[in-house]
Amino acid sequence: MPKKIMVVDDDPYIVDYLVNVFEDHGYLTCRASDGVSAYDVAMAEKPDLITLDLEMPNEWGPRFYRRLTLEEQFSDIPVIVISGLPGIHMAIKRAVATIKKPFDPTEVIEIVRKALGDTADLG
Repeated sequence: MPKKIMVVDDDPYIVDYLVNVFEDHGYLTCRASDGVSAYDVAMAEKPDLITLDLEMPNEWGPRFYRRLTLEEQFSDIPVIVISGLPGIHMAIKRAVATIKKPFDPTEVIEIVRKALGDTADLG
């Protein structure tokens, strides 16, 4: 069964781009445009990994992530922070990686594979 990645970003172009990259590499995807809707999507979709923007309307990424990880089923979910903000490496201490926008999709896929323990060549 393919792993599922949730893309959380308020920029629809980035969301579409990441979803396409992940799906092209065999992953299932779901999406949300802010922290409030992301919580509901995560509860319904049960992703295996989250890519997370920091600065979004309604609820910022770090607050959403803190709230989500209070749920036992998501207490250890890997998160990759993808943001244009400075100091992103300090926003979520448990992040498996922090990637600055603009990003290289190859780098993102490598990080995702490592975080999910995915050793198969999906490309």
